[in-house]
Amino acid sequence: MVTDIVRQVAGQRAEVSGIIGEGVDPHLYKPTRNDVAALMSADVVFYSGLVLEGKMADTLVKVAASGRRVFAVTELLDEKYLLEPPSMAGHYDPHVWMDVQAWRRAVDAVAAALAVFDPPHAEEYRSRAARYGEELDRLDAYVRQVIGSIPEPQRVLITAHDAFNYFGRAYGITVKGIQGISTESEAGLQDINRLVDFIVERQVRAIFVETSVADKNVRALSEGARSRGHEVTIGGTLFSDAMGKPGTYEGTYVGMIDHNATVIARALGGSAPEGGMQGKLSALPPAASGAPERSAAPGG
Repeated sequence: MVTDIVRQVAGQRAEVSGIIGEGVDPHLYKPTRNDVAALMSADVVFYSGLVLEGKMADTLVKVAASGRRVFAVTELLDEKYLLEPPSMAGHYDPHVWMDVQAWRRAVDAVAAALAVFDPPHAEEYRSRAARYGEELDRLDAYVRQVIGSIPEPQRVLITAHDAFNYFGRAYGITVKGIQGISTESEAGLQDINRLVDFIVERQVRAIFVETSVADKNVRALSEGARSRGHEVTIGGTLFSDAMGKPGTYEGTYVGMIDHNATVIARALGGSAPEGGMQGKLSALPPAASGAPERSAAPGG
């Protein structure tokens, strides 16, 4: 996600290389020797921050100490905005890209950092960031519309780990994760049983797997609910800590969030176009029973 917004802002002024690719869990990623060499040879290094890349912290400190410019794209976010779950022991939830307006601030941070590094082209970076920000505003409006179309009793999002809390707060949907904020945490039997109780009590119709997290716990929820007489489907696969394959629409930040919102809305009984905001999404699961096949999308 960081790589994508840096490319959007830098344009042809920079050669942008990403270290952590699609389907890779950033919580657990450890830099290779080649990664370290790439970081040490870069003019500017951007990372997400808020301890998302926990295993890379020492490496990033060494890169900064070498004189390289190292920036966290979340540095402009007001601390009052950030979520601080009790399980994080004084750390903030790093998954801020799930709120489009928050990630818009990350785009501004990239533009500001590039302007400092390359003052002659500062206005160009700011202009690109502003144009891209308008696209993010349209995306934000789309997500609000389709998530808001889900009947309120069904507006419950259950996923493999707690990556969607900012999404839930921004778009008005209750969020439950099996694992904690970091995938380093393990879900116990008690956690599974507690969520099964919740699913049966709320009659949740669909739960979701993630591309960067094993699906065994989500499937255990489905089996547990079935043993209690309630059928809950796997509503689809969501992008949480990683985007889709490079070169695809889902391999962009806009496509990632478009995919997530569209899949969630359709699986939970809301109204969303099959192709998403711009009609560019790859094949999606069929709409849930009773959910309309298509709806208008703002600005798209």
